[in-house]
Amino acid sequence: MLRTLAVIFGLLASPATPVAAQNTPRGSECLAMSQAPNRATPAAFRRIAKAHEVTITYAGHSTYYIDTPAGVRIATDFSGAYATGRLPDVATMNRAHSTHYSLFPDPRIPHVLHGWGDDGAPAQIAERFGDVFIRNVTTDIRRYFMDDSSTEMIKDGNSIFIFEVAGLCIGHLGHLHHRLDDTHFAAIGRLDIVMVPIDGTYTMSLDGISEITRRLRASVVLPMHRFATPLDEFMRRIGQQFEIDERTERSLTISRDSLPSAPTVIILRGV
Repeated sequence: MLRTLAVIFGLLASPATPVAAQNTPRGSECLAMSQAPNRATPAAFRRIAKAHEVTITYAGHSTYYIDTPAGVRIATDFSGAYATGRLPDVATMNRAHSTHYSLFPDPRIPHVLHGWGDDGAPAQIAERFGDVFIRNVTTDIRRYFMDDSSTEMIKDGNSIFIFEVAGLCIGHLGHLHHRLDDTHFAAIGRLDIVMVPIDGTYTMSLDGISEITRRLRASVVLPMHRFATPLDEFMRRIGQQFEIDERTERSLTISRDSLPSAPTVIILRGV
């Protein structure tokens, strides 16, 4: 009897598992870490092994190439119009405009991931390709004149893609059209690097994207989809806590250990 009571009290005293944690995509380390209690990790333990490096290259518009330590190449919002180096092994796409996707990509690309559901259901991506785990968080997207519907938004028509590789959590916001709520931020989890559209019109306002950028609190912000937006206007809106680092190269090589100590907007050549 006493043993039974002890078991009951033990169950009552145990903390409930958060709902978000129950929905963590299998294999996602970044999301699991964001939901875990904060624990201090000794610096000596963190640096036992040298962190592997990832190279990120700006190709144009919303297309960044991510080259992983194991040689997997990923292209974001891939349409085929913005290319650099060899073809990607994985191409992610969003359906906003033809500059963000291709229905007829090069057949030599092994993996093509649509950020929208082809059967009307939300895209659900949680897959490992070599040393990178890729998942998505869907958002709604505005309709355009070619869409034959009276509703303003297409539900789950855009995906925020998250790439987990070499201990880094890298996010690409896609063609984001609206502010994110708490459920979006919970599903995204921790981001070390985030790629944000800063056109201020075709996606969303500079105020809106600046608010999202501040809340995500990534160590590195990589602008994209800029058009004529003055970079200093974006910097003014996201706040003085962000430093600015303008590069003359199109590529950035970075590891978990080389992330900047202060949040930094890194502007690669061509942006």
